[in-house]
Amino acid sequence: MANDPWFSHLQADLRRFARSLARHEQEAHDLVQEALVKALGFPELADWPDYKQKAWFYRVMKNRLIDERRKDHRLTAWEEQEPEGPLIAPVQDPVETADLLARLPRELSDIVFKRYWLDLSSQEIGAQLGLPAATVRYKLQQAIRQLRKIMEAN
Repeated sequence: MANDPWFSHLQADLRRFARSLARHEQEAHDLVQEALVKALGFPELADWPDYKQKAWFYRVMKNRLIDERRKDHRLTAWEEQEPEGPLIAPVQDPVETADLLARLPRELSDIVFKRYWLDLSSQEIGAQLGLPAATVRYKLQQAIRQLRKIMEAN
């Protein structure tokens, strides 16, 4: 698409606008790329005057950035909410706690420990383990379900 004559004269302006909106260079690059992908599904855009093309791209990039920021805000807000009541019955004895965690698979035990004893967020845990934050939250839910079953069996 970068070779198309209708886009090549807009490329510098689009990149400059994206950099003015974004937090970092990679985010700006992603905005431009996503706008171009969207433009592929809108072939009549090439027939529009330059100022309308530029306005369309600007609007698409700005809306995409707003959507991403809202999504990030929702995920962060969801993660920061404390669940109502304890996730599992509180265990006072550190030995009993260690025994419960030892019954979980190592990865799940590690995630529970980091979340509830080191008070790390799912994003921080994910960065340490090389996993997306959503995967960490999913695995944390799995671990809590398993811990509840273990405690009910005792």
